[in-house]
Amino acid sequence: MSVIAVHLETTGPGKFTDPLASYLERCGHVLVRGLTGTAGPDVDVVLVWSEYAASEQLEDQLLTAVAGGTRVLLLGPTLAAWRDAHRLLEVAGVIPGAVVPAHPTRVRAGNAGQVAIRAAGDLELVDAWPLLDKVADDTDVLLTANVRLVAHPVATARAGVGTFTLGSRAEVLADPAFQLLVHRVVRHLTGAQDARPSRLGILGYGAIGHEHNKAIQSVPGLELAAICDTNPERITAARELAPEVAAHADAEALIADDGVDLVIVSTWPSTHAEWALAALRAGKHVVVEKPFSLTTAEADQMVAAAAEGDRTLAVYQNRRWDSDYLALKRIVRSGAIGEVFHYESFIGSYGHPCNFWHSDEGVSGGAIYDWGSHYLDWMLDLVPGEVEWVSATTQKRVWHDVSNADHSVVRVRFDNGVDAEFTHSDIAAAMKPKWYVLGTEGAAVGTWRTEKVVARNAIGTLEEDLLAVSDSPARLNVHAADGSVTEVAIPPAPAHAFHRELAEHLLSGAPMSVTPQGSRRNISVMEAATESARSGGRPVMPR
Repeated sequence: MSVIAVHLETTGPGKFTDPLASYLERCGHVLVRGLTGTAGPDVDVVLVWSEYAASEQLEDQLLTAVAGGTRVLLLGPTLAAWRDAHRLLEVAGVIPGAVVPAHPTRVRAGNAGQVAIRAAGDLELVDAWPLLDKVADDTDVLLTANVRLVAHPVATARAGVGTFTLGSRAEVLADPAFQLLVHRVVRHLTGAQDARPSRLGILGYGAIGHEHNKAIQSVPGLELAAICDTNPERITAARELAPEVAAHADAEALIADDGVDLVIVSTWPSTHAEWALAALRAGKHVVVEKPFSLTTAEADQMVAAAAEGDRTLAVYQNRRWDSDYLALKRIVRSGAIGEVFHYESFIGSYGHPCNFWHSDEGVSGGAIYDWGSHYLDWMLDLVPGEVEWVSATTQKRVWHDVSNADHSVVRVRFDNGVDAEFTHSDIAAAMKPKWYVLGTEGAAVGTWRTEKVVARNAIGTLEEDLLAVSDSPARLNVHAADGSVTEVAIPPAPAHAFHRELAEHLLSGAPMSVTPQGSRRNISVMEAATESARSGGRPVMPR
C-alpha cells in the first residue's frame, strides 16, 4: 500500500478536524504539519478545511503546487467559502451554488472510481453542503447525494484538484465511515491503487466458518482460497458457497499453501496461539477467533510476531457490531446520560450448559473466557480509562458433568473511578438486565427479549422454536433524571462490518476498529479474573 504525505490546512475551529487528522495518520498517511498553505516538496495532498475566503496569495500557492504535481482536496465548508477562487475552481471543474440546510444526507457512489466500493449501502450523515451549479464534462463524480430526488455531486476530482463538500459539522468529521471516504478520495486523487484481492484460508470450518464464508463471498477484495478441516461434511458445507475452494485435511498444509495470504484461525481457543504463530511465522496475515488466546504471554508473542513480519493480526470480535450494542454505544458517546460511573452486564438463564468445548475449561479457558470474550470486550470498548484491578468469584453448584463454573462474576475498577461488572450464569432462575449503565445525568437499561419462530411442520401443524435470549437484540431504554423513560430505536446491524474493515485494511491501509492491542487488553482482564477467582476473589492487577 502506498504512503501518502498529507498536509491538513485548517482555518476556523481547527479542533473539528482533529479526529480526521488522527484517522489519516492511522491509515498510514504521513500527516505533515507546520505548513502555511503551500504544499512543500514532500507533500502529495494538501487537504483544506476552511470557513473563510481564500486569499489571492493562497490561491496562487495552491495552483503552483498543483502544477508541480501536488493534489489539493477542498473539504467540508471550503468550496462554499472559496466560491471566489475562480482560477482554482476552474481547474477543479466545478462552480458552487446554494448551500442546502443541514439535513439527513444519503451518500452514494458516483459514476467514476471505486471510492464507495465496500460501503455498507448508503452512508447517512446530517450535514449542510453546497449544490454545484456546474460540473465540467471531464470531472470525475466520485460520490453523490440526492436533493429533491436529483443526484448531486458531493465529491469530485479533476486535474489534481478534488472537492468533498460534506464535513461541515464536527459530528460528521468524527464519523469513521466519513473518515474512510476521505481516505479513499485522497487515494483516488493520488492515483494510489488498492492491493490485489486478498486470498483467505479458514483453519477449522465449524459454524463460524460458514459465517466467514458468507461474508467473504459478499465483500469485494476478499476471496476464499482454501479451507482445512478433518471432517469431510464440513468441506462439503464450505463448497456450497465456494465450489472451487481448495481443501486441506492438515493444518500445516493450509499454512504452507502459497495461494493463501491470510489464515483465519477457527480452532479451539487453547490452540489459537499455536496456529496463529505458525501462520504469522510463515508470512501470512492472521485473523483469530475470540478469545484471542488464553494468556497475555501468548497474546504478546502473537503481537510481536505480527510486528516483526509486518503482518496484519486481528481478532474476530463480531459482536462489536451487534445492533443493540451499537445503539448503547451511541447513547453513551452522545452524552445523553452524562458521564458513566457504573456499568453492569449479564448473560445467562437457568439451564444446562452446552456439552461442546465451550463448557470444557481446559479447552475454552472457562466460563469467563466464553461469553467474557464479548461482554468484557464491550465493557473495555465502552468505558474509557485504564484498568486498576480485577476481581472475580465463581461457583460450582449444579452442573457437575461439565468443567466450567455454573456462575461467575467479574468486577473491574477503572482509574477514572468507573465500577464495572459482568455476570455469566447457568443457574439464574431470574435474569438481570443485559445492560444497566448509570451516568451523572441518567441511565441506560437493556432488557432481554424472548422471541420465537412460529411455522408449520411437514404435516401442517403448529411448530414453535424458542430463541435463546442471546439471539435477539435487547430493548434499550434511556431513563432521564426527571424520571421519564424513552425507548431507543435500534437500527439493523451493518452487514459484514468486520470483513469490510479487514478488506479495506489489507487493500488500502485503512485502520481497523479491533486492534491486537485492544484484544490483548481483554485477555489481560480475563486472565486476571481467572487468577482472582482461584484465590477467592482477591483483586488482581492485569498484566
